[in-house]
Amino acid sequence: HLTILMLAAGFRTEYVPDAIAATVVPDRLVPYLRQQLRWARSTFRDTALALPLLPRLDFYITLDIVGQNLLPLLLGVSILTALAQIALTSELPWPTVLIIAAMTMVRCSLAAFRARQLRFLAFALHKPISMFLLLPVKVYALCT
Repeated sequence: HLTILMLAAGFRTEYVPDAIAATVVPDRLVPYLRQQLRWARSTFRDTALALPLLPRLDFYITLDIVGQNLLPLLLGVSILTALAQIALTSELPWPTVLIIAAMTMVRCSLAAFRARQLRFLAFALHKPISMFLLLPVKVYALCT
């Protein structure tokens, strides 16, 4: 939110690859999901504030902002479609599984390339948590 306010005021921001940021993450599931709900609401609100700024931002930042908001929704549609196919045909929708895996690897690869750190590829291991815990939280955040 602070970054968006600074950009709207005409200031520049700079990516610093060796910057270190820390946050407190709850170690129990329910407080963690509550934190993620707050953060998701904040992300959607800040994205609405940032829309007029997108044409002036770096392409990667614009892509990330759009991705943070659209990809979870597209992922949700993909998961619902896959579950419907499983329910109707009793077959695993391999194309959907492969597309989700490919999207995950592309996003992780972009982050690893941008940060010049291979450890960002390990973010792919977060995808099951993202799909089955955080995606419903994001949908709820968008609706509320």
